[in-house]
This record gives sequence, C-alpha cells and structure tokens, in this order.
Amino acid sequence: MARIVKKFGGTSVADLDRIRAAAARVKRAVEAGHEVAVVVSAMAGTTNRLVTWCQEAAPLHDAREYDAVVASGEQITVGLMAIVLQSMGVSARSWLGWQIPFRTNGIHGAARIESIDTQEIERRFAEGQVAVVAGFQGIGPDNRITTLGRGGSDTSAVALAAALKADRCDIYTDVDGVYTTDPRIVARARKLERVTFEEMLEMASLGAKVLQTRSVAMAMSHGVRVQVLSSFDDVPGTMVVNEEDIVEKQLVTGLTYSRSDAVLTVFGVPDRPGTVAELFGPLADAEIVVDMIVQSQAPSRDRAEVTFTVPSADLDRAVAALEAQRERLAYQRLESNSNVVKLSVVGIGMRSHAGVAKIMFRTLAERGINILAISTSEIKISVLIDAEYTELALRALHTAYGLDADPAKEPA
Repeated sequence: MARIVKKFGGTSVADLDRIRAAAARVKRAVEAGHEVAVVVSAMAGTTNRLVTWCQEAAPLHDAREYDAVVASGEQITVGLMAIVLQSMGVSARSWLGWQIPFRTNGIHGAARIESIDTQEIERRFAEGQVAVVAGFQGIGPDNRITTLGRGGSDTSAVALAAALKADRCDIYTDVDGVYTTDPRIVARARKLERVTFEEMLEMASLGAKVLQTRSVAMAMSHGVRVQVLSSFDDVPGTMVVNEEDIVEKQLVTGLTYSRSDAVLTVFGVPDRPGTVAELFGPLADAEIVVDMIVQSQAPSRDRAEVTFTVPSADLDRAVAALEAQRERLAYQRLESNSNVVKLSVVGIGMRSHAGVAKIMFRTLAERGINILAISTSEIKISVLIDAEYTELALRALHTAYGLDADPAKEPA
C-alpha cells in the first residue's frame, strides 16, 4: 500500500466527462489499496474568466477580494469530483484550502505556503476516505483567503505530498510525460523515463511547460517523487527523482527553447571601470531582470558594446529606462530585437564530460546559425539565436547529441 497525491489540472477536469475519467483513475488506486488525496484545479478557462471579471469590476481592485473571487473556481471542482467519486462507490469529501488549512503568508495573489495541517486528512485515510483538495488556495495570517499565483495547483499538490509524507505525487496533464525536446518540432523526440529534479528545474525555467518551476523546486527541497502522466492515455509517464536514482546518466538529457526574451545592444559605452554597473543600475531600479550578458570591444578603443537579454514583456520599459539616462551613461546608440529565441541544452552528465559546448557551437556553425549571446551553469548551456532558426537548430542539436528516438523501437 502506498500514499499517493494525484493532481488534475484544468484540462483534466474541463467538464463532467473528464472529471469522471479522472475519478475512475482515483477509484482504481483506491481499489489497489492505496491511500489517496486528490488535488484539483478549476475547470479549464474558469480562472481566466474570474480574473477578467475582477479587472472589469475595478482595475485597481482590493487584492483580498480578488483572491476571494478567483479561488471560487476550485470550490466547484472539488465538490463535483467528490460527488462523482461518491457515485462510483468511493468514500470521499471535498476540502477547501482554509478547511485543512493551508497556512500561507499574507501576499495576496502570490502567497507562499508556510504550513499544512494534515491531521484530519490522515485520520480519514485510516477510515478509507479520499480527500479531494482545492489547489491554488490557502488562508493568510488574517484568516482571509489567499491564492498562490502561477502554477499554484501543482505547488499545492507537491506541498501536500510533502506534508503527508506521500510516496509519490502524480501530476496529470495534457501531455504524457517529459520529452527530450518539443515533439511538435522534433518528430523523433523521446519521452524520458526518469529525469532529475535539477534537470527538470532547469528545463522548466528555460521554457519547458510540463511543470512549473516553483513546484519542481519544492519537490526537490522536500524530496517528493513527482510523476508526470497523461489524463487521457493510459501510458507510462516520466518520474522526477533524485540524481542518485538515475542509473545511467546521459551527456545531455534534453533541449528547451524560450521565445520570451528580447535582446538589447548598447553601442559606444565608455570603456572604463564601473560603466557596466552604471548601465544596469536604471534596469535594477525598474525591477527588470537581466539574463545573458556579452561585452565586447568597440572599433574605438575607448568604447565598448554591451549586449544583454531582458523579458520581452519588459523590453519597452528597459529601453525607456536607458534612454532616460542616456546623457549620464554617455553611450552612442541603442538597438533592440524581440525576434530571438533562447535555446538550451540540459543534462547532469555535463558535470563529468567535456565537449558539450563544442558540439553545440560546431553544429550551429555548420548550419550557418549565428550565436548572439551565451550563458552557462553546471548542467546547462544556453545560446541566443535568431528566431527564424529555432526549428533547424533544435532538430540539428537533437541529432548531434544522440537524442533521436531509435526507429526500430518506435511503435508501428
């Protein structure tokens, strides 16, 4: 017998038929003798509609009342899931975040979980009851409803699994696992049987949309084994585990890409100590995150060129912040480009193997793809390239790193 938390996202509970399909999975786990807690999101599209209503009601609305509104979507889903399970002969009851409770800080719209009281759920486990828990929500220090922000339901599920000391947290979604890269672009992408927390964290932060970064970080911190599964197909998924649980470490585990960056180049920056610090000061004051940075010598020896990336959504603000300080910073001109892609290779095998960067740079060069910027960590290398080369670069690198699926092993 195992203790399992099963999380179903919005597409997995989008209507009653899908709720019944999800409930059937829960029932099978109960019949196998497992203790099960279910965490659900609001039905697909519900939260967006509630957010729109709040914005239409008043652009500058009370964040506490906003949370009271947007948390209501999960209340519908937990009730319907409990009703369906009961109709299938499974003992179940619904729980809202404040009833358990999920204690959070008081930052409405982006609350952090501080503690979870699982005593009552565990008592009911002993009676054979399934707990159906509303994700995305909790209760703040002032006893007001709070919501957890982006990826909140995944975070709720992992946090509950940690608090219950569950054997596993199953995340059901509209994909059937984690792939070596986007299978919509690279037809021979392979589904990974296992991936480490570190790799998944890098991949999530670099554009992979299977799991949210916040939930992966929490799973890694608490050692919660996470399994990514399809809500619609009964096929094996991908397990996210500790590094020691990976027997054979690949040189590269996967490739990701992100279209959410823009690149800025500042020309004619005075080449003297402290200039770059002064350059990024206005961006820091505007709370704009800078990622990849390249500094090079300009044709004039007393000048330099600085290239860096910012989130695309912040590009206009970044340009405005620098132009407002142009006279003080004494640069000559500024150019921006949002038609770029950040492409990354990720793998824990990089720690013990040389040559990953060489393969990447050689492969891109052979196809005439210019690299605009580079950044690295212990287990990843990221490059910035023109967006028009995204598909070509992904397919070429996927093959170069030996990640292509073996046609002989592919299903007919």
